Amino acid sequence: MSLSKAAVVLAAGKGKRMKSDLPKVLHQINNKSLIRHVMETMAEFSFDKLVVVVGHKGEMVIDELADFKADFVWQKEQLGTGHAVMMAEDHFKAFNGILLVAAGDVPFLAAETITRLLKTHMDNKASATCLSVDFDNPEGYGRIIRDRDSDVLLDIIEEKDAGEDIKRIKEVNSGTFCFNCPDLFGVLHNLKNDNAQGEYYLTDTIKILQSKGNKCAVFKTSNPLEVAGVNSFKQLKQLEDALNQKNH
Repeated sequence: MSLSKAAVVLAAGKGKRMKSDLPKVLHQINNKSLIRHVMETMAEFSFDKLVVVVGHKGEMVIDELADFKADFVWQKEQLGTGHAVMMAEDHFKAFNGILLVAAGDVPFLAAETITRLLKTHMDNKASATCLSVDFDNPEGYGRIIRDRDSDVLLDIIEEKDAGEDIKRIKEVNSGTFCFNCPDLFGVLHNLKNDNAQGEYYLTDTIKILQSKGNKCAVFKTSNPLEVAGVNSFKQLKQLEDALNQKNH
């Protein structure tokens, strides 16, 4: 029997570095909003539930997605990715399957990659599986700490909390995860915000799950464009240029 699958898309961020009052996920690449790129990929899967977490000017995001079958929840204060997923908890109280967590500002994640991530998760009988990629310049991203000989994920360390040795690692967290839903919500409230950002990181669930004897895995994609997020207008333009080059 195949497990039930659901998804949460995180779309609450203001995107301070965009220097714009528009919600970050409503900025456009090729005349289509970032969040619409993401939701069109999500629509390729028959998820049992699809929840979008909105925050800054969330009404605009809800309007943009009126033609998608999704539920919306609010993250009134931006207190981190872990906190954002907590806001969706009521929708998943009785859900016993696999939960995909994706970012609304990562527009080119391919359905095929999500399928392979899900397969890795199930093959490993993992509690959590992270999608990773190697970046030549990994600055700003959380680094993947993995078992050298397998897909086992040991930890994810955010750059602001990383020492020099960790910063040399080129394999980074894409921000896309699969979780066994009950396992995730069983540890989510154990998160602490005693870090450089003062936020509740979703990535910290990995260490907590490990400490409880749960297996965590990692699936690495070979395409950096797929997992590139948008934090500035410069990055937005770079992504649009890269996509247009690829399509020519």
